[in-house]
Amino acid sequence: MPAPDTRPDGAGAAQPVLRIDGLHVSHRDPQGDPHPVLNGADLTVGAGSITGVIGESGSGKTTLARAVVGLVSPAAGTISLDGRDITRLRGRARRALRRSGAVRLVFQDPLRSLDPDLTAGESVAEGPAVNREGDAAARRARAAEALVLVGLDPGLADRRPGQLSGGQRQRVAIARALVGNPRLLLCDEPVSALDAAGRGQVLRLLGRLRDELGLAIVVISHDLPSMAGIADRIAVLHEGRFVEEGPTDRLLTDPRHPYTQLLLDAAPRTLRVRIARGNK
Repeated sequence: MPAPDTRPDGAGAAQPVLRIDGLHVSHRDPQGDPHPVLNGADLTVGAGSITGVIGESGSGKTTLARAVVGLVSPAAGTISLDGRDITRLRGRARRALRRSGAVRLVFQDPLRSLDPDLTAGESVAEGPAVNREGDAAARRARAAEALVLVGLDPGLADRRPGQLSGGQRQRVAIARALVGNPRLLLCDEPVSALDAAGRGQVLRLLGRLRDELGLAIVVISHDLPSMAGIADRIAVLHEGRFVEEGPTDRLLTDPRHPYTQLLLDAAPRTLRVRIARGNK
């Protein structure tokens, strides 16, 4: 049975940066038996937009991001980047896509995703160094530019992750992703490990990157309120399928699937009051 309102008016008018069609992914348990994680997921992400992918733990959000960057292999379905099918790239073709920097994944916990022995500048310049782009001085300059782009003082380039705050570490991780000039930025729970101040800084940064760079950004989260302020669209993932997708304002004020309504009911009262007032 088709999910309600998965393709609202106006979706997909131009070629999207990311298009996922009928994606199926299974994990195997210790006995080797397959367990479906994504069960026919469809998603379209346009240029210069932020799409919030919302769902509870175990709904398949992280698996979706890992499938896009090639860390897990789909059993069926397609993943297209700028109209190119990248679903089953292997070997040299997959490495070429990764080195191109076209799509980048920012992980949830920057303290774990950043090498503790590298300085912030070295972490940001790691990709260009691996690809042998420019000399050491040019790579340091690119790293400094990326740090400025995410709102950090270039003087922090000499600090290691343990010497930075949580919000600063996550912005270093974002700078590391941006240095390759990606078309698509995937952020997996990017603010869940941060305090309130750090969350606000990172979310505002993502909004600014969308506006200034025209980036397509997917923000994966279980926290609906955090998406209310920055996402252009929200896609609700439940039990491996997107059950509802639409413009953020519409989805928050007129949810059409029971699970979306359940998520809204569980949101803080302040958000529900703000939504109600905005709908008058």
